[in-house]
Amino acid sequence: MQYIGQGKSRGLTDREEMKAADIIEKRKQLRVKIEWPIKVFASHGTLEGEAQNITPQGISICCEEPLHLNEIYLISLMPPDHPPIGVSGKVIWSDFYGICDKDAPVCIGICLVEIPEKDRAFIKELISTSPK
Repeated sequence: MQYIGQGKSRGLTDREEMKAADIIEKRKQLRVKIEWPIKVFASHGTLEGEAQNITPQGISICCEEPLHLNEIYLISLMPPDHPPIGVSGKVIWSDFYGICDKDAPVCIGICLVEIPEKDRAFIKELISTSPK
């Protein structure tokens, strides 16, 4: 993990260093472990999987097929005892690129691009009432 001030030895500009620090700060957000079924609507069909953790800004999902980095997908989250939540999200990381075993599901980090405000409020409430 790189913190502000460490980037100079690697030739990072001040702007790149600030961006790296911003990413680190975002990772400090509270995450809630979940096991919600999901559907990802891709150009080649609908993929099913599971959301593993969530913040108001992003989700970690696992599914059987990889998604393309930096692509935006429509995703349906299906929390228990709540109507499905439709979001669009951008793939920001995937463990498909060398970490997973051949038969293991692909785990993917999604940055939420669009989410209805009422659903974002539901997620914030879920996080605030979850045991720390």
